[in-house]
This record gives sequence, structure tokens and C-alpha cells, in this order.
Amino acid sequence: MGKSLVIVESPGKVHTINAILGSKYVVKSSIGHVRDLPAAGTGTRGRGPAGLSKDQKLFQRMGIDPEHGWTPSYEILPDKENVVNDLRRAAARADFVYLATDLDREGEAIAWHLKEVLGIPEEKVRRVVFNEITKKAILESFEHPGNLDMSMVNAQQTRRFLDRVVGFMVSPLLWEKVGRGLSAGRVQSVAVRLIVEKEKKIKSFIPEEYWKVTADLASSEGDISCDVKNWQGREFRPVSEKETNEHLERLRSQPPVVSDVVSKSGKVSAPPPFTTASLQQNASSRLGFSVKKTMTMAQRLYEAGMITYMRTDSVRLSADALSAIRDYISGTYGAAYVLGSPRMFSAGDKAQDAHEAIRPTDISREVPAGMEGDARKLYELIRNRAIASQMPDAEVVTSELQIAAGDYELSLKGKSVKFDGWMRVAGYNRDVMIPNLKKGDSLTLKELVPAQHFTRPEPRYTEATLVKELEKRGIGRPSTYATIISTIQDRGYVKLEQRRFFAEKMGEIVTYRLGQSFPDLIDYDFTSAMERNLDEIAESRRDWISCLDDFYRGFHQELEKAREPAEKGGMENNISVETSVMCPDCGKPMLIKNASTGVFLACSSYSGKTSRKKDAESCRKTMNLVPENQLPMFSDEESESRFLRTKKRCPVCQAVMDSYIIDEKRKIHICSNNPNCPGYILETGEFKLKGHDGPEIQCERCGSKMELRTGRFGSYMACTNAECGNTRKILKSGEIAPPKEKPVDLPELPCSDGKSHFVLRDGAAGIFLASNAFPKIRETRPPLVAELVRFRDRLPEKFRYLADAPEKDPDGNMVTVRFSRKLKTQYVHGETPEGKPTGFVAWYRDGRWEAETPARKSSGKSKAAAKSSAKTATKKTAAKKTAASKKASAKTAKEQ
Repeated sequence: MGKSLVIVESPGKVHTINAILGSKYVVKSSIGHVRDLPAAGTGTRGRGPAGLSKDQKLFQRMGIDPEHGWTPSYEILPDKENVVNDLRRAAARADFVYLATDLDREGEAIAWHLKEVLGIPEEKVRRVVFNEITKKAILESFEHPGNLDMSMVNAQQTRRFLDRVVGFMVSPLLWEKVGRGLSAGRVQSVAVRLIVEKEKKIKSFIPEEYWKVTADLASSEGDISCDVKNWQGREFRPVSEKETNEHLERLRSQPPVVSDVVSKSGKVSAPPPFTTASLQQNASSRLGFSVKKTMTMAQRLYEAGMITYMRTDSVRLSADALSAIRDYISGTYGAAYVLGSPRMFSAGDKAQDAHEAIRPTDISREVPAGMEGDARKLYELIRNRAIASQMPDAEVVTSELQIAAGDYELSLKGKSVKFDGWMRVAGYNRDVMIPNLKKGDSLTLKELVPAQHFTRPEPRYTEATLVKELEKRGIGRPSTYATIISTIQDRGYVKLEQRRFFAEKMGEIVTYRLGQSFPDLIDYDFTSAMERNLDEIAESRRDWISCLDDFYRGFHQELEKAREPAEKGGMENNISVETSVMCPDCGKPMLIKNASTGVFLACSSYSGKTSRKKDAESCRKTMNLVPENQLPMFSDEESESRFLRTKKRCPVCQAVMDSYIIDEKRKIHICSNNPNCPGYILETGEFKLKGHDGPEIQCERCGSKMELRTGRFGSYMACTNAECGNTRKILKSGEIAPPKEKPVDLPELPCSDGKSHFVLRDGAAGIFLASNAFPKIRETRPPLVAELVRFRDRLPEKFRYLADAPEKDPDGNMVTVRFSRKLKTQYVHGETPEGKPTGFVAWYRDGRWEAETPARKSSGKSKAAAKSSAKTATKKTAAKKTAASKKASAKTAKEQ
């Protein structure tokens, strides 16, 4: 009997699963998807048989034809040709092929694509799934293999096709009507809408002033501080400093007395074990992790066999897991912390409940010492939550001390834990104790402390609260939240500052336009209903093609109407607001324009013609607008309110205005609802940019003055000499980045396409090789030290020290140049021909290269000996290079 082939998604699983299954199996990885619809930007690009309509040409590029049965044209991904060929050879030799991809819809689809691409006969293919990478789970799954679930595959294809239709058919319309570089997504656009609507509410909110008063009192049990709660039976809420002072005068004349002490006991139930969404929320709020980081760490824990599958919306635990957790609680915390019977949780109507909640595979396993810090923290969070879910309710006593001072009522609240229960594991806030006073006790007023406050708008979304809202509304699936949040930021529609989401201007405009022309597309209920349709398809309760047809029928009608001119009810074009600022070139009024790169002023006489032959009456003058410090520092909960009070209000709609500096003499305030609101205010005076008041700098290339400008990725310095075009970044610290060296052309180094060649560039993360045909060819890679040695004479002086680094490590592997973001410096390390680090690393210190090579177990060398050996090798290499350089110089001098 021959061997069987097992195909998994991630390379990280290969070694573990191979060790469990033994020598009768060969385990290989597909490294994710191997086949998909044509990539954006590939295909016929409008070319094709004569007579095809514009949409039909678009369908060719999409790889699906919504009007003729949705038959897809799948292609092997360009970087997966070698992977597929290797898997084909292995599948041909194997008796059976086990498809062990992940157990969600995406994993099922990958398994089906592998079967199709590899041409595996039906009788040879087996489907296995496991919720955890443990010996027991894997062996059980191989004992009971199943078949591919085509309903799950079709659900994934439905989602993919829907997203492809929206992205490919709406994005060109946005380019035409609103601005170049824009795009739309079926789920991402709805997520942007959430943030945009929150932004609109915040900017239209008018904070109102109110005051609080805290009384410092002395009692027989010690000093206490309590807030004034009521006055004459209603809420105490003075609205001005004058009114507050009047209350202070009256309070000083009223002796405080304890009017009542109220205590109440209650229970706090244990939370359920983590789902994907609740893990993302808790990791964000408690550990400060982004959603993307949480899923990355969870993936590593899963592949290491530490936790169960991390993409789930179930809160169910298996019988074995419940038994193990109860045994652990009994042995660790005692019988008082063991429930009479296991606690069961309900996942709700929207949960698929396909497999367990996220839990450790072995509840008794502590955090491994060798695991990276962030993964250790996440594992501990998951483990504690799973244990806490099966522990008793906590018993909490809340107390309130009520104090009367004439017409005023004061109160002080406290809390103490009578029995910690599940809180012993998951943690709780410290007890807040109140003094042991009784009704009728007299108190002494020491001081009254007034404090000004302002009413607050709705809080902005954080990653945690955005995930919570998406889950609540049924938008997307928890497994897609990380991608959604990354995508809406990458597109420039929102930004995350101080862990809070802010809507960008272009995000607001696109959301408004989509809402006008595609109301269903960004409707919350419609998007949620589509998720339910996908669930029904996965459960074989709905036909996937009819679902696609139903969507396309309504979508295509909206698309055709949106393509019409605006005057006929189509999508509105990008509106420009005329201002009283005159063009310095032709004297015509300047217009407020919005683009993906930001807000700017453009001459109203610009014709917009794209012909190479310039229109004699067309003026292309634009003026950069530099935003003032737009974002508040969230030092407390009222920061947003205080910030809103500093902003001017639009004279048209009363929304807050965004402020921009035109030049040293002029500032313009533009309504935050622009372009839908034409409000603006032009202000004259003396203005400087906050945070950039430092000395002016000269361009290192041409000597001209450099000025501050703002683009999509923030502020930067640009040379005022149009022919130069030099720019320099402004770092987060406010400092101007050091100048970059000019690119070094290396025609002797061809790129993999065989047509372009490499150029050595100086980037924010050190030097790198990039194709001279960028952006058409986006090939990049780090340079080899040997290549820098070869072209030493062309290197700028700034980088010549890199050519003195070791060309090879002690094992003869080539050494590449890298950049440490943490240390902000270049270093070199060894790499195998497959691109894996060898462990050899060298740093440039005190004018020379120092190597660090890990000790080899087989040779028995100590780490110190290996390091010494590496230093010796480095010195020898440097000496050889110096001698060769001197010899070459002498030869040149002799020839001259």
C-alpha cells in the first residue's frame, strides 16, 4: 500500500500534522487559495470580439457573466503555479488525497478548488475537518473522513460573486462621477456608512455647558467625597458658573446629615466562552490589540495546537471540554467553585453554531514560556474566559450613602464582592468601600469643589465597538471583520487615530452618493438579509444561482439609473463650491474641490479637457490647503465636546467647520458637510501651522525652499521648484525625515519578467531593489551584499559601509541587507536559497561590522565561540575587501 497525500492550508500545520499521522502520510500545504477569479486589472481590458457591449467586456475582466448563468472563469493564482505543480505530482503518486483545509466556508471552497485544479478522481478524494490540532482530534477525523460539502462551497462562491459584481461595476461609476481611485464594496461600504453617520452626528452636535459640585466631608469614620445629586427633588445641573456659585453659597449654610444607608445584594453571571467577535472586542479593550493583530495571534495559537479553531460564532463547549474544565476547577479552586451541572449558553438566532467556542485544547496547560508575549497574553485571556464560564455567579453587595443638606441631596456609592465566583479567574475591579455610618450621623463640610462640564456627543467607534455594532446588525461575519476594518482604512475612507475612527471627506462623499443611487446596497437590513441568505445556501435551504439572480436584477436597475446624467436622476457628479478666493494666475474664482488626496482649491476656468492640446482659455491653477490640527487629544471623555466648542459653525447648516490655511495671510473654514453644503468662511490674518513652526528647510537637490503640503497619507515637505519634484516625509514626532538618496540604476540586474531591471532605492525602511518599470511592474526585494560590492562605485557615500559587510555566512549562504524598524538602522542576515533565515546576523557598530551567529548543536560550539568565529570571519572578509580595493586603486593610478 502506498502513501496518502494530506493537503492543509497553512505551512505552519505541516510539521505537527505529519508527526501525528506518521510515515504513511505525506503532508503538504496549499498556502491558502490556489485559484480565484481573474485579478483586478488583468484580462482583456476592453479588448475582445467586435460587437461586445461595454458590460460584456467588463464581464470578461470580472471572470463571471451575471447575465448568462454566472459560470466562472477561474485562474490559478500567478504565485501558485509551482505549488500547484508540486501538489499535482504528489497527488498522482498517492493512493488517496485527504483535503484537510479549514472547516469554514472558505476552507471548504479551497478544498473544492484543489480537487478541481489537481484533477483528483472522485474515488481518491477524502475530506477531513478538525476543530483543534491535537492528536485525538486529527486521528478521529481521519478515521471518519467525509465528502466535500458543495452547499458550503456554493455559499462561498455566492459571497465572492456578489462582492466581485459590486466592486467591478460600481467602482468605475465612482471614478467617472466622483473621482479617480475610488472603489466600492458590498460589505465595506456599509461599514463606512456606520462611521460616516456617527461623524455627521458628532459634527452637528452642539455641546451645552453644565456644572457638577463635589463636597469633601469629614465624619467620625474618616473623610469622604460625594457628589451633589439632587436639588429640591430634581437633578442638580446648573448651567453656568454664576448659577453654580449661587448654589455654593446655599450649600455652605446647610449642615449635612446622613439621611439613609441603602445596601443591596445581587449576582453577576459568568460570561460565555469567546466567539470570534467577543474575542476581538475583549482583546481590543483589555489588551489594546487591533482586530487584525488578534486574528494573527489566534491563528498562531491554533496552528501550534494551543486553542480550538478561532473562526466561530458558537458559545458551545464539547462534553469532553466541559468535563476537563470542571475537573480543573475542582482541583485548583475547590468544591465551592464547581457548579452542580455544566452551564450552557445560547448563541442567539444569528449564530451558525457549526463548531465549538474558542477554548484551549488542554485546559490544564499553562502559558508556554517560549511563546511570544502577545500570543501569551491572548492565550491567557482565552483560557481564563473558558474556565470562568463554568464557575459560579459572583455575589456583589452595592451600597449607597445618602446625605441631606437642606434642599440638596448628596450620595456616595460603593461596591464589595461577597463571593468572587468566576471573577476569581477573570478578574474584577477593586472594591469601593463606604464608611460605616448610620442614619442621623452628622457630617462636617470641609470644601466644595465645582467643575465645569459639557454635554457629550455619541462616542466614536473604536475597533471593539465597531465590531460589536457589525455583529449586532448582522453585517458580514466575524471572520471577515479584520479584513473589513483594514480595507476601509486602506481605501482612505476612514482613519484610526488614538484608537478611534474618524470619517475622511471622501468616505463621506462616496457614502452619500451610494446612498442616493444604491439605497439597497448600503442598507443595513438588506446587507443583514443577504448574510441570512448565505447561511441558507450553506445549509442547502436555498439555491445559490437564484439568490445571485435576485440580487443582480435589482442591482442592475439601480446601476443603469445611476449611469444616467445627474439631471436625469443619475448619480451626482463631484460638486464644487465657488469661493471669493481669486485665482492668482487668471483672476477667476477658485472652487473648493474634494479628491482622494484631500481638499484643495482649483480655478473655476479649468475646462477639464484631457486632450494633449491645451485649451487657450483653460487655467489649471490649484492651491494647496493645509489643515490645522483637526483631531482632539482624547485625554478625557469630554475632549470631543471641548474640541467642538473651539470650531467655527457653518452659517448655512450650523455644522462644525474644518479649518485650512491657504497661505500666511489667509485661512478658510469649510463646512464639514461640504460638498452638500456650500458654507465657508474666509479669514485673514497672520497664520502659522501648528506643530510645524520650526525653521524653513532647503531642498537638498536643488537648493530651493521646501514648503509644507498635505496629501492622502498626511503632511510632507515639497520642493517649490516644479522641475525638481523632491519631497520629504514628516514623521509622527513632527520632525522632518532625513533626505533620501537618488535612485541608483542597475541595468545589469534583471527583474523576473525579463524586460525590466532593478533600481536601488532609498525608502523609509532602508534601501531596497525595485523595478525601473514601477508601478507597472511592482517587483521588489532586499539587495544582496554581494550585489552592493559589485556596484560599490555607484553607491552614494551614505551606503558604502553596507558593501563592507560579509557577503556570505559561515555556511556559505548569501547575506542580504535588511532594516530594523525598532532600531531604525540597517543590518544584514544570512538566507538559504529558499529565502529562510540561517540565524546569521551582523550589525554595523563603531565603524565595523560585528556578526552574531547562533551556536550549532552538532558541533558542540558554545554561543560565545560561534560569535567569536563569526567576528573573525567578518574581519577576514573586510581585510580581503580592503586589500582588493587598494590593489585596484594602485592599478588605476599606474595605468594613468
